[in-house]
Amino acid sequence: MRSSLAPGVWFLRAFSRDSWYRGFILLITFLIYTCYHMSRKPISVVKSRLHHNCSGMIQPISDTHRLNDTTWCNWAPFDQSNYKELLGAVDNAFLVAYAIGMFISGIFGERLPLRYYLTAGMLLSGLFTSLFGLGYFWNIHALWYFVLIQICNGLVQTTGWPSVVTCVGNWFGKGKRGLIMGIWNSHTSVGNILGSLVAGVWVDEQWGLSFVAPGIITAVMGLVTFCFFIEYPEDVDCSPPQYHGELEENVDNAEDPGNGPHSNRENGLESAVTLSKEPSAQPAAISFFGALWIPGVVEFSLCLLFAKLVSYTFLYWLPLYIFNVVHFSAKESGDLSTLFDVGGIAGGILAGLISDYTNGRATTCFVMLILAAPMMFLYNYVGQSGISISIVMLLICGALVNGPYALITTAVSADLGTHKSLKGNAKALSTVTAIIDGTGSIGAALGPLLAGLISPTGWNNVFYMLITADILACLLLCRLVYKEILGWRSSLSRDRGSSVALTHARSKDSESGRSVVLGKCFLRGRSCCEDGRGKASGPNTSQRSPRGFHGLGDSPPEGDHQA
Repeated sequence: MRSSLAPGVWFLRAFSRDSWYRGFILLITFLIYTCYHMSRKPISVVKSRLHHNCSGMIQPISDTHRLNDTTWCNWAPFDQSNYKELLGAVDNAFLVAYAIGMFISGIFGERLPLRYYLTAGMLLSGLFTSLFGLGYFWNIHALWYFVLIQICNGLVQTTGWPSVVTCVGNWFGKGKRGLIMGIWNSHTSVGNILGSLVAGVWVDEQWGLSFVAPGIITAVMGLVTFCFFIEYPEDVDCSPPQYHGELEENVDNAEDPGNGPHSNRENGLESAVTLSKEPSAQPAAISFFGALWIPGVVEFSLCLLFAKLVSYTFLYWLPLYIFNVVHFSAKESGDLSTLFDVGGIAGGILAGLISDYTNGRATTCFVMLILAAPMMFLYNYVGQSGISISIVMLLICGALVNGPYALITTAVSADLGTHKSLKGNAKALSTVTAIIDGTGSIGAALGPLLAGLISPTGWNNVFYMLITADILACLLLCRLVYKEILGWRSSLSRDRGSSVALTHARSKDSESGRSVVLGKCFLRGRSCCEDGRGKASGPNTSQRSPRGFHGLGDSPPEGDHQA
């Protein structure tokens, strides 16, 4: 006697081969960019260790510093009074290089195999992240060393984002792109959380390991990428997604007898095989200025500049803010700052879900950015009055700040990269993603720089700067929000018009159907039932009508009946 099929096997059979491959692509790209962000986070945790008040610590007897020196435990050159400016310079070395490199990276990403491109980028990112931490073990105190390492790391990390977004765009159509990419984009926050936790393990003892450990993990993930990364669904005989141009072409040819459901599947498989066998048939890559002409690219790029300015200022300066204002230890400040990223996970998913339901990407970003401004103001003034309030407000601020940032860098970039004006040419996806994220990275560089310059005048001024940037991001979306509102109004008008037309058509069909039935009854010479369904109602029915045949006159003569 055989047992029934195991529940796990039922689960495996519930999904098609294409679905399993698509799930695998989401997982591996998720892990790839989680490692990228994990390697960026340690600097924000280690900042509070590079410079802090040493008066409460026991000074070693063999130390060369003065007896009352409160900076003896700091790491030179960050032991000076201008340490905030120096730390800001280290941050900006990475961010400026990242912003500049991003505009170039997208162009390379469209013209090079993504598997090799990502593998090289991850191996080099792991190398430079580890070299920053090795400065602790090699006892390096030269500012130029840390700045140079950050510049190199910023350049090689630009290989990540255009590549993973292009890959996901190659595998997934428009569909539920906002929700799928909202969940997928949580890799940014997960990477920040893991980076904070890993760095926090060694920050109070050997802070160099806070960089070496994430660097090794990133390099190992680079080797996994080389072994398992799949760029196109056609490479493994999976069906490619449909873009705007393909959908419109299918609609135009819907009446063609060769475009039935079975022939569509066969044609899709044939085209997939053809594309995989004939790479020369692929469309040419779009130019940089050609991508700028795609509607919405400029507005969303500038909006992301200010949204990313806010997000990256929190990313790089929130642990130090908590350390200075709440007076937690370096590890506790790093752990508490992860709540901002936890809120960012929920915000990204919520933004994607709402934008899918409403079909309003710009409006979703606009509303969340509007709500973020007062929440940042409240967090600065009342968020530190208690640990419970601080936790709640960090979660809310993280959701409202990172939600629009996540939506623009994922679903919006993929939408614009497969815009209907491109007529199905998905080769623009990497360039569009690089333009949007590259422009945003300019804001990511400005935010920490401004925070480093403004923070000596007081943390209140830093939050005023963040609120101003948030409002400017909202203003840049006004035209797109207006367009979406007009689109909703026209859609509602069409729905009302179609419902009225459908009701009118049904009433006309009912009347014509009744007329046909009555005509048949007239030809048969028998009276019909009152419901107009053409059934004879019996010999006594004709007597109920004063005219014998429901107002059409008396029964027809014998000749007509024979006819």
